[in-house]
Amino acid sequence: MVLVTSVRDYINRMLHDISGMKVLILDSETVSNVSIVYSQSELLQKEVFLVEMIDSISVSKESMSHLKAVYFVRPTSDNIQKLRYQLANPRFGEHHLFFSNLLKDTQIHILADSDEHEAVQQVQEFYADFVAGDPYHFTLNMPSNHLYMLPAVVDPSGLQRYSDRVVDGIAALFLALKRRPVIRYQRTSDTAKRIAQETAKLMYQHESGLFDFRRTESSPLLLVIDRRDDPVTPLLNQWTYQAMVHELIGLQDNKVDLRAIASLPKDQQEVVLSSEQDAFFKSNMYENFGDIGMNIKRMVDDFQQVAKSNQNIQTVEDMARFVDNYPEYKKMQGNVSKHVTLVTEMSKLVEARKLMLVSQTEQDLACNGGQGAAYEAVTDLLNNESVSDIDRLRLVMLYALRYEKENPVQLMQLFNKLASRSPKYKPGLVQFLLKQAGVEKRTGDLFGNRDLMNIARNMARGLKGVENVYTQHQPLLFQTMESITRGRLRDVDYPFVGDHFQQGRPQEVVIFMVGGTTYEESRSVALQNATNSGIRFILGGTAVLNSKRFLLDLEEAQRIARSGSHMV
Repeated sequence: MVLVTSVRDYINRMLHDISGMKVLILDSETVSNVSIVYSQSELLQKEVFLVEMIDSISVSKESMSHLKAVYFVRPTSDNIQKLRYQLANPRFGEHHLFFSNLLKDTQIHILADSDEHEAVQQVQEFYADFVAGDPYHFTLNMPSNHLYMLPAVVDPSGLQRYSDRVVDGIAALFLALKRRPVIRYQRTSDTAKRIAQETAKLMYQHESGLFDFRRTESSPLLLVIDRRDDPVTPLLNQWTYQAMVHELIGLQDNKVDLRAIASLPKDQQEVVLSSEQDAFFKSNMYENFGDIGMNIKRMVDDFQQVAKSNQNIQTVEDMARFVDNYPEYKKMQGNVSKHVTLVTEMSKLVEARKLMLVSQTEQDLACNGGQGAAYEAVTDLLNNESVSDIDRLRLVMLYALRYEKENPVQLMQLFNKLASRSPKYKPGLVQFLLKQAGVEKRTGDLFGNRDLMNIARNMARGLKGVENVYTQHQPLLFQTMESITRGRLRDVDYPFVGDHFQQGRPQEVVIFMVGGTTYEESRSVALQNATNSGIRFILGGTAVLNSKRFLLDLEEAQRIARSGSHMV
């Protein structure tokens, strides 16, 4: 619960101490930070009668002196300029300024100079500069997520902004946790190294007093790694509930956009999938697709029993009981309808795209050896008219990552077949992926065929068989967490920054993935935390990926690399 609770606590403190009617003013980033942990009805209970964006407030001139303005924005120069203008012409009775990260001294002076009407009641830093989607998983929702794939020389200022935003997000997280970490990074990633070093500079030099929490127990560990060390996980189809919804339909800030389904009533065209607000989702978010179907049937049966009892109204007492229970009944009805709609829609997509057939080959490519059989399976699927373009591309990418150094003639044949069957993809995209995340670039043992322990584990699994062929893949992150738990994370692969080393085993580990995380990985973290190993893991990243987003980032990076453009 750690991340969601810390952001909720900040918002509670922000709104609780300011009595009377309020307007909450957010920017394009803090709107996600707030909406994901706080519902509209909860805001109303705190007397927030209006939620506005700082951009639209800047345009409007209407006076609202009966409202108290509570600003919660990032301390960007753009936002400071907007505030400067708004304070010069105050429209609200009071102005309470809360920033999601550290303010510079110059920014405080600008605000003070602008407040000629003495409208500002307080200025505070509340460190909620990240989107806490799940208890142990956060994202920074960065739009230019492809930048981590580009060499610094291509767009130095773009990469600097990218690094600065990541450092801000990590700093806010540790200020919210009230801890200062020991920092390590993936040796093969220049971007991870840069972010780790700049984070260390902020925490141990520029703001060392702020991060000095004088705790006696062992320091937490911050490990900065690169998405390109595991390009397989974001390319796979998913078969557990949360990950599958994101892969097939899309999940943004815990909301699912269902407008593409024409038959749905307006109030169901956007639904919320949050483990904080939906008990069924909380207990099923990591379950596989087959079990979800059975659990939804059970939920529908329970609802029908309730509906039947509501029809049997004979006395005044029955009527009173029905009225009392009606809000809960409507909520239950909405929840049943939401989950039935999602599973029905996903079932249609699975059938239409022949995903069970495709996914079996994907899992074989990710988890099992056998180059000859893999080549035949991928070739058959490329020739299958029912297989979609994106699925063909992913299959060839998975094959290329796995068998990059084996039989180059067959690999080239697959490239050519993909080009003829799915010409919408730019030539060279698979080769660009290999250049970015091929075997020469990776640190970890992605396919379990380098390290003796992993080879033995895979052999044992092969002999024992797997419970479910569609969910046999484990992300590389699982191995990384295992190495940390056993104290075996190699210093040569994941060096420390500066002279701050780990004393003993850490009790808290934040793994930040430059380039983005997946819901399969956040599931791995949740399951690892449930084992009570004595270490609590938190996973964060620049974005939450599905295969579509990962491929879009790859295409954008390829486009810029090809054009040599300095414009991003």
